[in-house]
Amino acid sequence: MLFEDLRPQVTHILENNDESVTDRLYMICKLLKDNIDHYDWVGFYFKNEDKEELKLRTYVGEKTDHDIIPFGKGICGQVAISNKNFVVPDVQAQSNYIACSLTVKSEIVIPLFKNGENIGQIDIDSESSDPFTEKDERFLEFVNQEVAKIL
Repeated sequence: MLFEDLRPQVTHILENNDESVTDRLYMICKLLKDNIDHYDWVGFYFKNEDKEELKLRTYVGEKTDHDIIPFGKGICGQVAISNKNFVVPDVQAQSNYIACSLTVKSEIVIPLFKNGENIGQIDIDSESSDPFTEKDERFLEFVNQEVAKIL
């Protein structure tokens, strides 16, 4: 499915105030994993109160032991500090990578801003080598902008 086809579905899910915020985030994760072939694990991490760490809020995909990620550690932890998108075509080429699964070959992490502050991120793992393009980045930036509206 094309990213443009998913945009209205993302908006529709997030506008459903009958569901909790966490449930809506879960539905976004499921929508993306189910409709984009190279999205094998999709999750949202958020800053854990005033601690220098991220906490996993919800995800779809293989179970992970990485519920808490310190700032600076792994791709997610680096994005928490840099405030910039991080696309990793080959996770084995990254020295500061936290392996969630042996089948993961690439990762993309996009920071989520609310009122100019980096409060979290969407994290996507892929079992494909180098599948992420600028279109993925722009689409995921859109997703995060829409998510920020309900936080």
